[in-house]
Amino acid sequence: MANLFSMKKRVALVTGASRGLGRDMALALADAGATVLCAGRTVKELDATARAVTRKGGTAHVVPLDVTDEADVVAKVRAIISRHRRIDVLVNNAGIVHRQDIVDTATADFRKVIETDLVSQFIVAREVGRHMLVRKYGRIVNISSVMAVLGRASVAGYVSAKHGLVGLTKNLAAEYGPHVTANAIAPGYIRTELNVPLQQNKDFSDMLERRTAAARWGKPEDLRGALLLLASDAGAYITGHTLVVDGGLTTILA
Repeated sequence: MANLFSMKKRVALVTGASRGLGRDMALALADAGATVLCAGRTVKELDATARAVTRKGGTAHVVPLDVTDEADVVAKVRAIISRHRRIDVLVNNAGIVHRQDIVDTATADFRKVIETDLVSQFIVAREVGRHMLVRKYGRIVNISSVMAVLGRASVAGYVSAKHGLVGLTKNLAAEYGPHVTANAIAPGYIRTELNVPLQQNKDFSDMLERRTAAARWGKPEDLRGALLLLASDAGAYITGHTLVVDGGLTTILA
């Protein structure tokens, strides 16, 4: 049974791997045996992720990549295929958030979030998907959010992008089946660099812990089980699904 979750001989591309969820997901995939390609814009931080992988006995390579630059995505995916011959798993994780009331949000700021959190994931999934379809094997895991099923003031672009990502995931499943699966993980509030302002807001933090069944913030490692399920052969019959991992946040009215 354990072999179903094994990532040995798999090559996994993780975007946004320089920090936060992306970094931990890269480590989780490496721990399971995958060769991990750590992609992102900040090479120094990507190097740190790769070193963390190798210190644990895994294999990692750094891929400088701007997911919002379509030409860069096309070129880097081709280069990966040329070097590694395959991409078995794509973790579409790169994302940003812009916090501001809608009436004060510039259209350019809204578009920037949509481009980064939704359009870029479409582009990367399209380019990697071309290769997966030829090989008749692939696992795509898009990183969404509980904001895909909820709304929250001051993050209109983020909420819109994450809702859109659920729809994109369903369409990828419909078009890429039967050999390539496409799923999403919708994390709750996880202690990462992305939401430090919320972690520092005592009123928000208290409210979150009160209305979460697990009564705490999530940790990056809380997503590892869901990731390995959807990225491995254990999830071969799961596709088009969004798996919410939120400690029960979306199940409680408080």
